[in-house]
Amino acid sequence: MKQEDIILHLGESPDRYLGSVVPPIFQTTLFVKPTETNGIQEEEYVYSRINNPTTEILEKKMAALEQGERALGFASGMAAISAGIMTCIKKDSHVICVDTVYGPTHNFLANYLAKFGVETTFVVGNDPKEIADALRPETSLIYLESPSSHIFRVQDLTAIAEIARKAGVKTMIDNTYATPLFQNPLVLGIDLVAHTASKYIGGHSDAMGGVLIGSEALLEPMVEEERALFGAVMDPHQAWLILRGLRTLPYRIKGHQDNAMAVAQYLEAHPKVKQVFYPALPSHPDYELAAKQMTGFNGLLSLIIDGTKEQQNQFIQQLRVFQHGVSWGGFESLVADATVNKDLPGVPSGVIRLHVGLENQETLIADLEQALMQV
Repeated sequence: MKQEDIILHLGESPDRYLGSVVPPIFQTTLFVKPTETNGIQEEEYVYSRINNPTTEILEKKMAALEQGERALGFASGMAAISAGIMTCIKKDSHVICVDTVYGPTHNFLANYLAKFGVETTFVVGNDPKEIADALRPETSLIYLESPSSHIFRVQDLTAIAEIARKAGVKTMIDNTYATPLFQNPLVLGIDLVAHTASKYIGGHSDAMGGVLIGSEALLEPMVEEERALFGAVMDPHQAWLILRGLRTLPYRIKGHQDNAMAVAQYLEAHPKVKQVFYPALPSHPDYELAAKQMTGFNGLLSLIIDGTKEQQNQFIQQLRVFQHGVSWGGFESLVADATVNKDLPGVPSGVIRLHVGLENQETLIADLEQALMQV
């Protein structure tokens, strides 16, 4: 099936739902055994902490989009990420992780898991040899994020997957930036893929959720363990909202990409901008690798103002269309304060992150222009 057909129709059956074009929300905690099946073979549902028909539709679509055997929905992106990491490690395990990974993921690995003897080595990650050199006998997981947070470094997924396979080490990636439409890490040999569905998949800044995709053998134990025991299952109403957003993903993501490229090119040519980080630009250090293993990009980019810290903050404060907020992936344009990034390893000082939304390109560039003029 084509991506658009998966998004619109896979897992949905109007015959099953009294002819409803939009599947209903199964807002229930408990399922009892039906007295009549009308000859239809139904899935067995017991309790929504284990599985739910609404959430299951989203899981089937995400598994198919990522070309994986199975997907599991979680209450948030971090619930999915932490569960995926936990299933790949044990006491005193060693993890290799890219240093520009999402901040809460970095915190989970560096601080929380350290309490249980799990040690993490953070690497730049753009050179597979660096990852190979970091392997230890106790290494059980290589954690990737490509493109990564803030400056969008890209890792060679095929090469790293081969290194991991030879060493008997699991690989996991946060694929939220690329979405399943622009990158399929499982096809490139990665074992486990995570998405924060609150970002582009939901796309409307009104739903919270996460998804893990991988093999049946890897995900089946997580149903009763990392997901059910921690109570981190995605609830049916969130799944319904994310399904609603997913239906327009192919069209939204193209709009974000087109707007972001126009903004990135404008900023790169501006005399008051020192550097722009956007992997679709030929100036990005990983441009060729990104073009090789991705089929598109999104609306997230960063820049460094050619000025002082005060001038950077002045630029942020003068923006009007770009609202000050820490998330991304919704319809709206956002700017993240450079001070948020000050303690992240691998991220240069003064990085300002922009999420380019779906507003008119001329409106977005005019807002950036008036803010830069006042710096």
